[in-house]
Amino acid sequence: MKKIIVIFVFTAILVTCNSADSTKNKMLESAESEVELVDSISKEIKERLKAIDSDEALIATALMAAPSESRNGCKVIGYNTKGEFVTLKEGENEFICLADNPTKNGFSAACYHKDLEPFMARGRALKTEGKTSKEIFDIREEEVKSGKLVMGKSGSTLHIYYGPETLYDPETSIVIGAKYRYVVYMPWATSESTGLPEVPLAANHPWIMNPGTHKAHIMITPVTKVEK
Repeated sequence: MKKIIVIFVFTAILVTCNSADSTKNKMLESAESEVELVDSISKEIKERLKAIDSDEALIATALMAAPSESRNGCKVIGYNTKGEFVTLKEGENEFICLADNPTKNGFSAACYHKDLEPFMARGRALKTEGKTSKEIFDIREEEVKSGKLVMGKSGSTLHIYYGPETLYDPETSIVIGAKYRYVVYMPWATSESTGLPEVPLAANHPWIMNPGTHKAHIMITPVTKVEK
């Protein structure tokens, strides 16, 4: 009787081990399948990637900086492939998109409310004149104070879409590795008037930059998954 019990227990252990091995193998096979699927998708995307080397590509990638529901109506401005600063696409809504500059390393496009255009255009003009960043800041500071330069309503937002790569997927217009950052302009705002810290407390936390100046703004850099 004792031998029968021992044999039964031993058999049960073997069955359990075989079952565990089978489950483990199935899990490994499933994991391997998932890895193969990811690799397959990644390879498919890589095969579609193209350089941002045409006006059409500049427009498509610039529009990615805008809210998705507003992209069709956005105006797009920026340097074309000939190096001319032009209107790449006319628009009819409240947004203006600034395309990536093909002559600069990496990728950076932006989208902002049209009321910010005088402020943005003034910055571009001063930069073309050879002014330094500090000089541009100081000149616009005085012009905003005097009322010569208008920045639009407090709360106007700049959407930035940027990254280190200059390849994009023509099917989705996604720029590989690009992510978002948001700037909410609130001229003359301070940490005391907004309750926001002057440095980010942690990733994804809003904070106020250039407090007490014409360029005071809330910085928001979402932590997001980027395309690779």
